[in-house]
Amino acid sequence: MAEHSEALELLTGPAAGEILGAAVEAAGGELIDWRSTEVAHHAETATVAYRATVSSAGVVTDEVFGATAGGQIPAGVTVVGDAETQIGVWSAANDPRLPGLRGAMDPVAVSSLFSRCGLGSGPVSVRLRAYRPLRRAVVEAIGPLGRLFLKVVPSGDGQALHDRHRLLTGAGVPAPRSLGWTDDGLVVLEALGGRTLRSALRSGHVGTDPAELTRMLDRLPSELLEAPRRTSWLERTSYYAHSIAQVVPELASWSAGLSSAIVAEGIIGPTVPVHGDFYEAQVHVDQSGAIVGLLDVDTAGPGDRLDDLACLVGHLSVLAQVLPANADAIDGLAEHCLSTFDRQVDPDQLRLRIASVVLSLATGPHRVQDAGWQQATRERVALAERWYDAAHRVHRSSVLPLEERNHHESNA
Repeated sequence: MAEHSEALELLTGPAAGEILGAAVEAAGGELIDWRSTEVAHHAETATVAYRATVSSAGVVTDEVFGATAGGQIPAGVTVVGDAETQIGVWSAANDPRLPGLRGAMDPVAVSSLFSRCGLGSGPVSVRLRAYRPLRRAVVEAIGPLGRLFLKVVPSGDGQALHDRHRLLTGAGVPAPRSLGWTDDGLVVLEALGGRTLRSALRSGHVGTDPAELTRMLDRLPSELLEAPRRTSWLERTSYYAHSIAQVVPELASWSAGLSSAIVAEGIIGPTVPVHGDFYEAQVHVDQSGAIVGLLDVDTAGPGDRLDDLACLVGHLSVLAQVLPANADAIDGLAEHCLSTFDRQVDPDQLRLRIASVVLSLATGPHRVQDAGWQQATRERVALAERWYDAAHRVHRSSVLPLEERNHHESNA
């Protein structure tokens, strides 16, 4: 069995094309081109998603595949390798732990679903919008009279997600309304209006009021406290540093020292209902910037409000690095959020928690296999360190650590 580092190299290095090509050939096709789009690794296991161009029976198509190595290979997948090193490969529609994805990607099956939902009969187009192999997927479906999103989770989890959406919409939280679920893990969600806050920020400054964001969080129902507690970003900080060290070993000492300092000074706050993954791509706004929707509520549960607030500001600070042309608008909203949140929670602890969030995002460029991901990882560790430093300057200034943030550092 491949060790963790070997598994990661197998699925993201030059050999990955041979592995994927062998699996495609076993199904009667030919691999023309490929690229990895999503990387997850934990303990000894690595799992990767790929976008590929495949030729089969004279027809060229774009396909999505998943592969895993270093751990137990799921049943029902194509196995490539030898007795010591085995890699499981599958097409997204045949994900062994997301059986509902096959139906969600079948236009004929989805057309029938539209008809049952009162959205007319006729041709339907489907598009895989998000895919994390073995974990979850989102399919956008467009029919004659409207659009739906089909969220696919492991079989057996569909009803709980449906119930979660019903609970939140009943409490006045603008989550997508769930129209139903299936035993194989497919949940049918109405499309939200407006656009994501991230998309709005790409167009310039937005009028979103941070106080409105916290009022929406205040509407999260107390029934969420019955769910398993969300582990705080603070409690996972050491894990994030370890993940950074695995993908960029020369950052090991820096990230470990920073994480130790954050953990030593951080404090977990009271347990309240939280979203759990609260950032600008989860919030929908209208043209005026008013909030009209909240996505991905399957992460909601009991946790620390500081995590939700830090998650938003931390993501915004990273987004300003990623989109320097839009940094003024992004930083403007981040500053507004920070000044609002400082009146609700301890400012020192908020900045320490933001540092944890940014550390958690440091391996993001590697996860999606961005060009130059090593340098981007380094820049995010540097940004996390500036947030840590800002926690010690908070009583002298509430200004964001912006001076260096919007410029890539070649010598950080």
